[in-house]
Amino acid sequence: MQNLDQFLELFNPLPGNHYLQVTTEVDEITDALVHLLEKVGGEFSLALYDEKEQNISAQCPNAKIQYIKNFKQPFRAIPRDNDMVILKDIFHLHENQKMILKIAYTTLANTANIIIMQKKGTMDIEAMKTMLEEFEFRAPNSIDVLPNYDLVIAKKMHMWGNGL
Repeated sequence: MQNLDQFLELFNPLPGNHYLQVTTEVDEITDALVHLLEKVGGEFSLALYDEKEQNISAQCPNAKIQYIKNFKQPFRAIPRDNDMVILKDIFHLHENQKMILKIAYTTLANTANIIIMQKKGTMDIEAMKTMLEEFEFRAPNSIDVLPNYDLVIAKKMHMWGNGL
């Protein structure tokens, strides 16, 4: 298990916050996010790209879980419902990356963050920053807090670009 202390410092959940993780597997990062939100009475949602549904309700007992069968389909999310979207190991695999960014933008509340995580060496960080800027995410930054992952974080800003 990797040390997640620095990674968890990126988050400052408040009571009632909603986080959405879109990923291919439930792992220690998912567990850490679930526990972080449980401490403040927040809500954790999980969109899992997997062909077969897994019984993960024991690991995420209070999470809202959706299964997506393939990388052609989008995940579902309510507009302006999330304070953080974490895309982990799915972005480079998805057939419609622009749609994924548009859904993430729409579901984020104003001044909320998006984090894109990929295994080291699978993401062109500068191209990702540029793409985030094109989709009206602001201040994209690369942060090196996990030894096995490249991570880019950006913010949805109120009244910029796509507006609300």
